Order: sequence, then structure tokens, then C-alpha cells
Amino acid sequence: MDIESFREYCIEKKGVTEEFPFGPDTLVFKVMGKMFALTGLDNYPFRVNLKCDPDYAEELRERYEEVTPGYHMNKKLWNTVVFEPSTIKDPILRKWIDDSYTLIIASLPKKLKIELESL
Repeated sequence: MDIESFREYCIEKKGVTEEFPFGPDTLVFKVMGKMFALTGLDNYPFRVNLKCDPDYAEELRERYEEVTPGYHMNKKLWNTVVFEPSTIKDPILRKWIDDSYTLIIASLPKKLKIELESL
């Protein structure tokens, strides 16, 4: 999955915004104001930080060499995933994006969840 496909997939999700809160080279995707994915636009290889269940994060790191503890993130809750070049197929990458998005939604206050549902 290249950066444009990644961007399109993220931005199509309900309640998502794209922002540059850390400067012009770090693209951040948020759902209802909470970050679920980010990437450096000047990074090669193309890699993305995604939130992940802590136990599953460890499992992924052991299984895939493209998955490492989240760079500049809470290493227990975030993974850095090399998207391109990668041996990991796009459907799996999309699932991990979905998992990150879903984890953030689950942690939202009830009021924001209701607001998201109405979008």
C-alpha cells in the first residue's frame, strides 16, 4: 500500500480528519479529535504508526519483521509498520488501520460516540 492509498483509505472513514500538528512533514489522522494513524511524509521506507491492542502488538512484532514498537510513541500501545516496500498484503494493512480506528472509537466518551454515529 502506497501513501496515497493509505491516505484515501483513512480519510474515507467516518469522523476522520487529517492534520499536521507536529509540523509539515508528519501527517496525522484523527477520529473525533483522537489520533489513530500517523506517518512522516519524508520517510523512506514508507511507514505508519498505528494503535494496537498490547498483546496483539507483541504478536505482530514477533510475526512480521516490518512491525516494530511505535517510533516516538507508547511502545506498548503503538506499532510502526513498514507499508512499502513490504511483504504484508494490503488487506492485512487495511485491517490494522481499521483496528487502530476501532480502538480509538472504543475509548471515546459517550457524547463523542453519539456524535460520530450521527455523521
